[in-house]
Amino acid sequence: MIFKTLTNNAKFLMLSAALTATTLTFAQEAEEETTPKFSISGTVDAYFRGNLNAPNVGENTMAPGSSFANLPGFALGMANVVAAYEGEKVGFVADLVFGPRGTDAIFNSPMYSATGNIVNQLYMYWNVSDKVTLTMGNFNTFLGYEVISPAANFNYSTSYLFSYGPFSHTGIKADFALSEDFSAMLGIFNPTDLTEYNPTGIYAFGAQLGYKGQFLNLLTDSGAYELDYTGGFSVTDNFYLGLNGAIYDNDGVGFSGVALYPQLTTSDTFAIGLRGEYFVESGAYGAIDQTDSGVADSSVFALTLTGSASIGNLILKPEIRIDNGSDESFLDTKFAPQKSLSSFVLAAVYAF
Repeated sequence: MIFKTLTNNAKFLMLSAALTATTLTFAQEAEEETTPKFSISGTVDAYFRGNLNAPNVGENTMAPGSSFANLPGFALGMANVVAAYEGEKVGFVADLVFGPRGTDAIFNSPMYSATGNIVNQLYMYWNVSDKVTLTMGNFNTFLGYEVISPAANFNYSTSYLFSYGPFSHTGIKADFALSEDFSAMLGIFNPTDLTEYNPTGIYAFGAQLGYKGQFLNLLTDSGAYELDYTGGFSVTDNFYLGLNGAIYDNDGVGFSGVALYPQLTTSDTFAIGLRGEYFVESGAYGAIDQTDSGVADSSVFALTLTGSASIGNLILKPEIRIDNGSDESFLDTKFAPQKSLSSFVLAAVYAF
C-alpha cells in the first residue's frame, strides 16, 4: 500500500511537472508572439564608374540621365541604417541615409528641419485587423519596379522610369488584404517630393490593385497623373522576368516608357541580369535632353547588363550600360554633346 501510494504520488508529481512545463512553454511562445521586436538593418555601398566612349573629367562628366551611380571614378553610395520596432498590432520604421546616394534620394529636403536630408522613411503603422493596415508618415513610393536601396535592386544603376517617378510620399495610406491573391491600397499624400510638410494645401491621391505579385498603380497630383504597372513572373526556378511600364502626364508634358528585367540565377552565389528600357519624354519635360536645345519628345533606349556575385553579406556588381538617345542628350561642360554613352560600373554592396 505504501509503495502504491508513493507510486501514485510520483505519477502526480510527474504529471504536474509536465503540465507546468507545457504551460510555461505556451506562455513563452505567446509572449514571443506579442512582444514587439526591435531590429537594425541596412546597407553600405560604394562603386567605381568610368565612361567607355566619353571623357571622365570633372564633377559634371557625361553620365546617364537617371539617378544614382553617376559620379566619376571611385565614388560613395550611402550608409543606410533602418531601425524598426515591429509589434503584433503597431510598430514604426526609421530609415536614415548618409552619403551621395541618400542625398539624391532626399533631394527636396531639408525644407524645414536641418536634418531632413537624412530621413529616407519615417512612419508608424497599425494592424487594425488581419486584413487592414494603416500607415502614417514618410514612406518610399509604391510606384515602379526599382527602389532606393541598392541591395533590393538587381541592377546597380537605376532606370529612367524609376528616376523620374516619385521616390517617396508623406501622408497616410490603408492597405487591404482582399483575399489570398488580391490586395489594394488607398492613400492621401502631400504633393510629390514634399516630404517634410505641406506648404501648398494641395494633396495627392494614390491607389493600387495587386493580384499575385502584379500591381497596377495610380497617382494623381495637382492635375497630373501617373499610371504604372509593376510585376514579374518566375518562368523557371532559375529564370525570372520583371516588368515595368508607366505613363506620366501633366497637361501634355510628361513621359512614358517600358522596362524588361530578365534575370538568370546560375548558382547559389551568382546571377546575371539585363535591363532593357525604352523611355520617351513628351513636351519639354527635361529628363533626357540636357542641352537646352528646346527639343521636345526626346527618347532613349538603354541596355544595362549586371552580374551579381555574393560573398556572405557582400554583393559585387560589375555592370555595363549603354544609353542611346534620339538627340544629343549626354554632355559635359567642357566637351561636345553626343547621342550615345557607354559606361562601366563596379559596385560593392554590404547588407546587414
